[in-house]
Amino acid sequence: MLLSSTASIAQSNWAVDPVHSKVTFNVSHMMISDVDGYFKIFDGQMTASKEDFTDAVISFTIDAGSINTDNEKRDGHLKSDDFFATEKYPKITFKSTSFKKVSGNKYLLTGNLTIRDVTKPVTFDVTYNGTAVNPYKMTVAGFKATGSINRFDYKLKFDAKMDNGSMVVADIVNIVCNIEMIKK
Repeated sequence: MLLSSTASIAQSNWAVDPVHSKVTFNVSHMMISDVDGYFKIFDGQMTASKEDFTDAVISFTIDAGSINTDNEKRDGHLKSDDFFATEKYPKITFKSTSFKKVSGNKYLLTGNLTIRDVTKPVTFDVTYNGTAVNPYKMTVAGFKATGSINRFDYKLKFDAKMDNGSMVVADIVNIVCNIEMIKK
């Protein structure tokens, strides 16, 4: 009997390869430019028993204090109570509730994102870039997840305004995660 590409296989466990992965964000600054940043420290796991990952269960943890925008003063402000309050809330977490195939290599990843002890459902558009065997004979899979959140939903409360009434920092934050997973 032939199995389809979505047939059940033995459950596989995957872990983020931090050397070949990046969690980035950008947000509009004064409504005239974008500020980009990333988190230096993060970890993630995935389990799946289907070759197309449609039953994947994904969890992700980010060290909020590892935020980096290439500006030490701004990074300090982002770690303060105006934004992440990293001393009180050191971790950002994500736990998936579904990973649905839309078409081809396009998926929707839905789950619960927790920042500052506020948990909200979010959905990311995901492109599955394929699976390969790396030079060390390990199976790896690549994914790119993109989405946006409203920072005020998570108590990232800095709300300074310019003279014209525009916000200094926009409410919408765009997130891009380029993730390479290693099969354990």
